[in-house]
Amino acid sequence: MGNKNKTISFRVSEDKFETLREIAEERDISLSAVFRDYVDTLVSHDGQVKVAPEHEFEDDATETSTESFPPKVEVPKSFVREHERLELEAEHLREQLEEHKRYVTKLRQQLDEMDQDEVIHLEDLDQGEEDDASYRIGSFDNLE
Repeated sequence: MGNKNKTISFRVSEDKFETLREIAEERDISLSAVFRDYVDTLVSHDGQVKVAPEHEFEDDATETSTESFPPKVEVPKSFVREHERLELEAEHLREQLEEHKRYVTKLRQQLDEMDQDEVIHLEDLDQGEEDDASYRIGSFDNLE
């Protein structure tokens, strides 16, 4: 199967939570996105991430280069919303696929449990001789 997302819980004080919420509002992203960015950065740098006050980065950035760190890219809010909508739709489709797989597995198990005498293959009907017993699809209520 494919990769499945896992849930990570963070415990922070109420003051730090409010600070994180302000950061999210400043960047016009969700609080969850702030944590996802942090975890993605942590993973991409093999756990070697140093958290430091922003003024330290500003001093280093002016000394080493003219670009700010971290690089900032403006993304329209509609793009973010569309991306989140597509993520939800993909998750819904994955759930439907899993449900379909369970249904197919259930049908296969039922077929395996049936006696071979009860199963009539359609290709056998087409190739049968004319004097074979005829089969009728439907209910037996109409027969007398």
